[in-house]
Amino acid sequence: MDPEQNYVLYRNIFDKVIEYVTSYKNILTTIKQEYDKFIEALKRGQKESFYLQGKLKTLTFEPTTFVYYRQRADQLKEKIKIIEKDSSKIQKELQDIRDVKVWKSKREEKVLLKKKTVNLKRPIPGMTLEQCFDMNALDKRKKLLEKQVLRLKTELKLRYVSIIVKPDYEEKMKLVLNQISKAESMNKELLVGYQKRRLVLDAITAWTKTDRRVKLSEFISEMIMKHDNLQDASRLYGDQITAEWDYLEDDSGTMKEGTVLLQCVERFNELFDHGQYEVAAVFAANCPRGILRTAATMEKFKAAAVVKEKSPPLLLYFEAIINSSTAVKHPLNAAMTLEGIQCALSHKRLDLVMHWITQQRLTFSEALGDVILDYGEKEPRSRAKCLALAQIIYMYCNVHRKAGFYDLLFLMKNCPSADLIHRLVQEWNGKPPALSMGLTVLSLIFDDHKEEGFQLLEQIHTLGEDVLENVILSDVICTLEGWTEIAKECSDHKHIDLSEKIISILKSQDEVWEILSSEEDAKLMEHVFL
Repeated sequence: MDPEQNYVLYRNIFDKVIEYVTSYKNILTTIKQEYDKFIEALKRGQKESFYLQGKLKTLTFEPTTFVYYRQRADQLKEKIKIIEKDSSKIQKELQDIRDVKVWKSKREEKVLLKKKTVNLKRPIPGMTLEQCFDMNALDKRKKLLEKQVLRLKTELKLRYVSIIVKPDYEEKMKLVLNQISKAESMNKELLVGYQKRRLVLDAITAWTKTDRRVKLSEFISEMIMKHDNLQDASRLYGDQITAEWDYLEDDSGTMKEGTVLLQCVERFNELFDHGQYEVAAVFAANCPRGILRTAATMEKFKAAAVVKEKSPPLLLYFEAIINSSTAVKHPLNAAMTLEGIQCALSHKRLDLVMHWITQQRLTFSEALGDVILDYGEKEPRSRAKCLALAQIIYMYCNVHRKAGFYDLLFLMKNCPSADLIHRLVQEWNGKPPALSMGLTVLSLIFDDHKEEGFQLLEQIHTLGEDVLENVILSDVICTLEGWTEIAKECSDHKHIDLSEKIISILKSQDEVWEILSSEEDAKLMEHVFL
């Protein structure tokens, strides 16, 4: 029996005993009351113990539960971020679609506005004034125009179809391509059989020219053994077989190739007209014979509208054709290379330029190095990278003067010794100096080495006025403005005599300076003050 049943039994027994006993009734009643209180206290203690144990378990598992809740909260936050990201992406795509629709509607409006209104008062084209009032001539003209309209409608039905039938034509094209692949595999098998028979035929021909002491079967086996196996023989005879096979073919291959090229152009125009510039660029880059790697295609991409927050069509085109230039063996010419680099730099894509140059997928030219160098001037953060890229191009183009020009300037700025500067600005073995005098002095002045620059000019001036004049006139790199700046700096730093001498030489030789200045030297001068 459980404790509860025992308690009920004992309580009933107490009640029975109290009913039958009269002398000890009060004592037994008191004992029963104490017994009931004791049982109640035990029950209350059990309840409190059970409650405290549950509370203790709850407190024990509370940290773990809290960790689980935090993990769940983090998971929900990540899901919210993903949902927000997807929502923003979808909103962006919707906005792009709206922008494209707005752009197309504006373009259509422009096209409609460009349509000229017909002036009914002007003479009919192709008819004289007298014929315009002649009913017979007008009837003939009307019939002729009706025939032309009918012909155009017929051509429109025959040459153009609805876009609805495009999937059907694509399915047909897939079937044709599958048939072509099967025919090519069959052609390969037939070529292998042809090679085997050709090998046996050559062996028989060679055997007939011998004294025929060896059996024909043995001779053929020896011929096959010489080639190790029929696969090696196939490789040996492959070029000859291909040449003979091509010779036997008629001009259908040329016609087929022309048809394929025409289809490529039509497909490209279709993609371009639908605004799929990225797909059109990749398609143009992989077209056979590089028919779409032309300046005309480039101009078409250049004229295309740029959608906000998307890569420009021209940059997509250059990315596609340059990245595939190694595979298709159609490198860009110098002019298009220059356009591609200018396009990439105009959109702050120096990373693309670095990749193209390091992979040697471009046609290097001196002008290309100049463009990259100019970009380094405008973007000081990218100056070091641009200098390195320009030096690679200059070295490749054998423009060693430009390649070493900045190294010499760097050496002179960081080691401004008088002996080094004199050697750099003096002729050596009848060759022109490595650096021009004016360029050297300007570089020293603007790099906090003013005294070295002034000392150099003073030393030349002490050799004689004619020496200084010859130095200034023979320096075709430093421009008139450069020497004027030198004279101004001399005047500001209390070298008055030297400043006046330079100004007098410049004023007396203005025309000479204009003749001696050249575009190349001016470009060199532009890159000094970086």
